[in-house]
Amino acid sequence: MDYLDWVQWPAMLVTVLAAWLIGSQSPGRRVSGFVCFIVSNALWVIWGYHTQAYALIVLQFCLCAMNVRGFKKNAGAAAEH
Repeated sequence: MDYLDWVQWPAMLVTVLAAWLIGSQSPGRRVSGFVCFIVSNALWVIWGYHTQAYALIVLQFCLCAMNVRGFKKNAGAAAEH
């Protein structure tokens, strides 16, 4: 089995961790969640390219844009605390 096939597992784990952190009431944890989501977006793009899942790649770029927006909004709140 190609080692890039395994990228989907860390991508899934980082995505789950990100979702858990986003649900926190702590602005710092939410920022960490958005960072994890951005990392997971990159991992999914790598796996999607390897498997020729081009719709997944486009989705990840769209989600990454939203995650960058969430990061910026929450980074300001985290700095205030």
